[in-house]
Amino acid sequence: METIIVPDTASLAQAAADLIEAEISPLHSTMLGLAGGSTPAATYDVLAGRTIDWSTTTAWIPDERWVPPDDDASNQLMARTALTDRVNLRLFAPDTTGDDPVASARDYSDMIAPLLAADSARSITMLGMGTDGHTASLFPGTTALRDTSDSYVANFVPQLDTWRITATFGLLALSDVVIFLVSGEAKAEKVAEIASGVEYPAGRVTARERVVWLLDEAAASGLSR
Repeated sequence: METIIVPDTASLAQAAADLIEAEISPLHSTMLGLAGGSTPAATYDVLAGRTIDWSTTTAWIPDERWVPPDDDASNQLMARTALTDRVNLRLFAPDTTGDDPVASARDYSDMIAPLLAADSARSITMLGMGTDGHTASLFPGTTALRDTSDSYVANFVPQLDTWRITATFGLLALSDVVIFLVSGEAKAEKVAEIASGVEYPAGRVTARERVVWLLDEAAASGLSR
């Protein structure tokens, strides 16, 4: 488990922006997966303030709530507001305007999976982790955990009584680099358990090159150092 530990949430946003900026280059195509949540939003704000050539980068959404794209809970709305609209970064987002999450996930998979699988593009994906160990919308006990395809799927989450659409482990594994952004003492127990080998969805994520866990001191407080 590769970890980078920084003092606080502000440092986390800066460090995450540093990692992402280092991967963005006008010399190659890049797929950038934009996670939802307050911690990634702070990173997007930092990135928006930097001078980065985004012309060869395409952003996508690793998971989405089954709400309209202009709903306050929408991950794609947050990504647009915090980053992509501010820097003219191309964003491919799932269509959540209909009434069929299964069809929406399938259509988005048909769009995104070939782009992530292409050898010509570099792929960087940001993820978070919930206090239950979930990442993206891969929640403990849900059917998407058993999906072995490299695709995007609809996933009903009984504990939230709602549908989500999400990248599978296989699709996330097409990333060259995955960056977990985890902050706060409430996440410390799960971080420590994952580091010790306890299986939670977040701990099952792999990448072609490296999975980096970027933690603030509070989230890392349960680790042996």
